[in-house]
Amino acid sequence: MHKPRLLSGMQPTGPIHLGRLEGALRQWVDIQNEGTYEMFCFVADWHSYTTRFKNPEEIAKNARMLVVDYMSVGLDPEKTTIFLQSDVKQHAELHLLFSMITPVGWLERQPTYKDKIATLEQKYSEENVAEYISYGLLGYPVLQAADILVYKAELVPVGKDQAPHLEIAREIARRFNYIYREIFPEPQALIREDTGTLPGIDRRKMSSSYGNAIYIRDTADEVVAKVNQMITTETKLRKTDPGVPENCVVCQLRKIYDPENYQVSWEECRQGLRGCTQNKKELAEILNAMLEPIRRRREELESNPDYVDEVLRKGAEKARAVAEETMREVRAAMCLRP
Repeated sequence: MHKPRLLSGMQPTGPIHLGRLEGALRQWVDIQNEGTYEMFCFVADWHSYTTRFKNPEEIAKNARMLVVDYMSVGLDPEKTTIFLQSDVKQHAELHLLFSMITPVGWLERQPTYKDKIATLEQKYSEENVAEYISYGLLGYPVLQAADILVYKAELVPVGKDQAPHLEIAREIARRFNYIYREIFPEPQALIREDTGTLPGIDRRKMSSSYGNAIYIRDTADEVVAKVNQMITTETKLRKTDPGVPENCVVCQLRKIYDPENYQVSWEECRQGLRGCTQNKKELAEILNAMLEPIRRRREELESNPDYVDEVLRKGAEKARAVAEETMREVRAAMCLRP
């Protein structure tokens, strides 16, 4: 029976924090275990070069780390094809051919392009930022479209706020199909359940760039230390002072990671029956209990690098076979040699 093909991936920007775990990875694992889709999950290492091209060793290290994190969280290479983008050269070939038919105006209007430039302008001085605004940065959505369409993926899991990013992939598919012949499906968004934005230690959105994140690679002691730094209710100076759980990072994370019991702790906090010290101690215990199986699995994988290499080899082999089948059709449609 035909299963719809689904593609997902992440850039190897560093360790996975709880926001990315709950906002993406956890749901990929759930989708995988449902068995409804043929799943391809890749590490988008080429994409990282758009802004981190001066740090190739870091990209390679992070890519390997992300593969291990995928599997430690629950992605199973027996059920999901796991591979590195750079191991499947057909992504680059299709990106090149798509770049010939994609109007520049489509790319310049992309909100992500403008956002990336704004981020670079904040990071670098005016005289240095120009070298980071590259052709690759402008063409990022074209490579992203190639990532999806080279597998004829019908679905891409995204959050509601990311669904518009798929539109340019659909536009490129429509344009290719119109100019040459019908080859590509128009990928649709598989909207993930909205888990909301996880707060970081300082109450801002959890983000590596803010330095306020808890990572799935943190040790038990590191988790305890970070939880102890979390912002609670500023006016709750003593245990008996009433707290405001809605403004407390500890309480917000307790709601996510202890859904069956958090209401009791919230009410005790409001009534001044529970102190922040107790709340933090219990949250650290809850987070460490959740992370412990992931830590154990990661240790197993990192102690067996040959197995990780084999997963990547097999994953790339399967991905290349599917991608090459698509490229044969593309070359024929464009009157290129096979």
